[in-house]
Amino acid sequence: MVEKNREHNISEAEWEVMRIVWTLGEIHTGEVIQQLQAKKNWSESTIKTLMGRLVKKGLLKTRKDGRRFVYSATVTQIEMMIQVTKEMMSHMCDMHKGQVMIAILKDMPLAQGDIAKIEKELAYKKESAPEMVNCNCLASGQHDC
Repeated sequence: MVEKNREHNISEAEWEVMRIVWTLGEIHTGEVIQQLQAKKNWSESTIKTLMGRLVKKGLLKTRKDGRRFVYSATVTQIEMMIQVTKEMMSHMCDMHKGQVMIAILKDMPLAQGDIAKIEKELAYKKESAPEMVNCNCLASGQHDC
C-alpha cells in the first residue's frame, strides 16, 4: 500500500503524469513531455514542475542516466487507486457506502474476470455481513441518516 511518507493527494494534472509513468515504466523526462504534449496543451516547464511535485510527494523517484533523468513510480497504479478510494470513502457515512458502490459498479467498465472476482468477494463478505450497517456520522451510531 501507499507508505505514510508518500502523499497520495494529487491533482488531476499529476494523475496524468503518473498514468504515463505507470504505463511506460521507467521513462525519461523528454518522453513524459512528448506524451503529455500529445494529449494536453501544456508547456515543458509545466510538465517538469508537475514531475518535481510528484518526486517531492514521494510518488516518483529519479536516477541520472548520463545527462538525462529517468523517472519511475514508487507505488503501483492499483495501490494508489485503492489508497485514494479508501481515503475518499473514509469521509462517507458507513450506512450509505453500499449504495455508492452499487452506483459506481453500474457505470464502471468491467472485464468478465473482474466480475467473477467481485462475485466471489461478495459471497465471502455475505457470510459475515450484518443485516444493516449502522450510521457512523454521530457518536451514538444509532441515527438513520
